[in-house]
Amino acid sequence: MYDVPEKKKSEFALIQLMPNMMTIGAICAGLTAIRFAVYGNFKLAVMMIILAAVLDGLDGRLARALRSVSKMGAELDSLADFLNFGVATPLVIYLWALQDMRGLGWISVLVFSVCCVVRLARFNVSSKSEEEAPKLRKGYFEGIPSPAGALLALLPMFASFAYDGAPVLPELLICLNMVLVGLAMISHIPTWSPKAMKISREHVKYLLVGFAFMAAALLTYAWTVLVVLCLGYVAMVIWGLIAKPKG
Repeated sequence: MYDVPEKKKSEFALIQLMPNMMTIGAICAGLTAIRFAVYGNFKLAVMMIILAAVLDGLDGRLARALRSVSKMGAELDSLADFLNFGVATPLVIYLWALQDMRGLGWISVLVFSVCCVVRLARFNVSSKSEEEAPKLRKGYFEGIPSPAGALLALLPMFASFAYDGAPVLPELLICLNMVLVGLAMISHIPTWSPKAMKISREHVKYLLVGFAFMAAALLTYAWTVLVVLCLGYVAMVIWGLIAKPKG
C-alpha cells in the first residue's frame, strides 16, 4: 500500500483568519496615522499608532490560541511592525516638530527607521535559527522591541499632550531621543518580556483590580499615564543593562 499524501486545506474557518485580519487592521491604523499627521491631527495620529501596538500584541497570541500560526502570518506581522513602528512613528514625530530642522530632523528619522528594520531582521533570523538565538534568560528580549521603541520615541508627544499641546522639549532633544531609542532597539540590552510572566491563582484578583485601576487611569488621564508607563519602562531597561541577566 502507498501512503496517500495529505491534501492541503482549501477552506479555513473565519475565526482562524482573525489574527491576520488584526494584523491588516494594524497596518491600516499605521497608514491612517500618517494621514492624520499630514493634516495636523497629531493626537489622533498617535492614537492610531497606539492602536497598532495593541493589535500587534494581540494577533500573535490569538494565532497561537487558535492554532492558526502560519509562515505568511509571521511575515505579515513583521512587515506590519516595520510600517507602523519604523515608518509611521518617526514620520508622525517629524511632521509634528522636526520639519523646521530640515536635514538633522530627517537624519534622525532615517536612523530610527533603519534601526527598526535591522532589529526586525535580526529577530526574524534568530527566531528561525537556534544557533543564532540570543543567549539570554527566558523571559527577556535582546534590545528594545519595536512597539516599545515606537512608544518611547513618542514620549515627547505624550508629554506635550499631557500639558498644553505644544512641544515641551527642544527639537534637538526630540531628535536625540529618537536616535537613542533606535540604537537601543539594535543593542544587546536585556529587556523584560511580559510573555513569560505568570501569576499565581491567589494573586489573580489583585492583578484584575490593578488592571481596572490602570484602565480607569488611562481613560481619565491617558497622556499622563502613558508618560509614567514610558518612564517606568526606561527604568526597567536601565535595570536590565545593569543586571545583565544570563541563561
